[in-house]
Amino acid sequence: MSKANNPLNDPKNRAPETQLVHGGVHRSGFNETSEAIFMTSGYSYPSSQHAEDLFLNKLPGAHNYSRFANPTVDVFQERMALLEGAEAGRAFATGMAAVTNAVMSQVRAGDHIVAARALFGGCRYVVEDFMPRFGVSSTLVDGRDPKNFEAAMRPNTKVVFIETPANPTLELVDVAAVARIAHAGGAKLIVDNVFATALYQHPLKLGADLVTYSATKHIDGQGRSLGGIVLGSKDLITGDIHTLLRQTGPSISPFNAWIMLKGLETMALRVNQMTASAAKIADYLADHPKIARVAYPHHRSHPQYELGKRQMSQGSSLIAIEVKGGRAEAFKLSDALAVILISNNLGDAKSLITHPATTTHARFTEEVRLESGVTQGLLRLSVGLENADDLIADLDYALDQL
Repeated sequence: MSKANNPLNDPKNRAPETQLVHGGVHRSGFNETSEAIFMTSGYSYPSSQHAEDLFLNKLPGAHNYSRFANPTVDVFQERMALLEGAEAGRAFATGMAAVTNAVMSQVRAGDHIVAARALFGGCRYVVEDFMPRFGVSSTLVDGRDPKNFEAAMRPNTKVVFIETPANPTLELVDVAAVARIAHAGGAKLIVDNVFATALYQHPLKLGADLVTYSATKHIDGQGRSLGGIVLGSKDLITGDIHTLLRQTGPSISPFNAWIMLKGLETMALRVNQMTASAAKIADYLADHPKIARVAYPHHRSHPQYELGKRQMSQGSSLIAIEVKGGRAEAFKLSDALAVILISNNLGDAKSLITHPATTTHARFTEEVRLESGVTQGLLRLSVGLENADDLIADLDYALDQL
């Protein structure tokens, strides 16, 4: 049988690990093994008619300006779409640019957004502070009970936005249940899937319309570059998502897209190892007398453990830790660590810890922080690729200082 008849020629027949290495590749005439970096802002045209046809979208797949599309960026988008099970995707300069585009592209003045109140600070800003400037109101609800979304829906609700697990509390939202509620009300469901990653949770299969990622996190995974991506149906992505990207310009650099491609090649290996370590560390912390509680989706102590098991195949690499003694003891723990670094990034090869109340959620009032579950004793731990026993020893020493 010839290679032409090999079933694996169809990327959809390949496992995720294989898609992460080979997905979306379009080689140049040099047949390079590593994807080419097309560091160009513009493209020349063989004729004036060709240029006109390009700008009238009569030549699909062709390029006219790298703010709109770029061959290196194309590969990153296609590879992520294959991994996500999406029809299409568009990459952005940062994760927050991706979230902002996903939300803004789906609403107009007079519309309404319903969102879970447990959100990353930047995401909550977009929904609660930024969109009302353009006549789009919002209602934030306790996302743990789908009935709260149903109660908040209005005739003009066009978007429901959630993170699950939420940053930084690892609170969960039932994606399938909320998707049914959103669609019954004529709204689109947008899911920020950064914590779970595309390896462990599939919002589109659960009913979501759009999925967003900060590619800066697990996708790059090595603290090198910024990026984001929105994935969904071809109609949504090539319609309002692409139009807003094209006209407002938050485009990802071809070089950063190439870095993301290199990150994707090792993503499964990295995230699987980080997740195995995170599960081990969660077990250790859950029994420690100086820890009030641990939030990890696949640990039995998580109040939404059954939901976590149902919609996430693994618990991923993030842990929320409530330290007894509040801010002073949380600071003392962080400052005593030798291997785990204090940083507000996550999904990195290096283990990172942050105090959300004074970093990612510092701009909020204490009332808003507590409403979202961000207490003064809360720490968010992003587990990296170090030896798990070393990380436990590092935490053990720090906890002994409390």
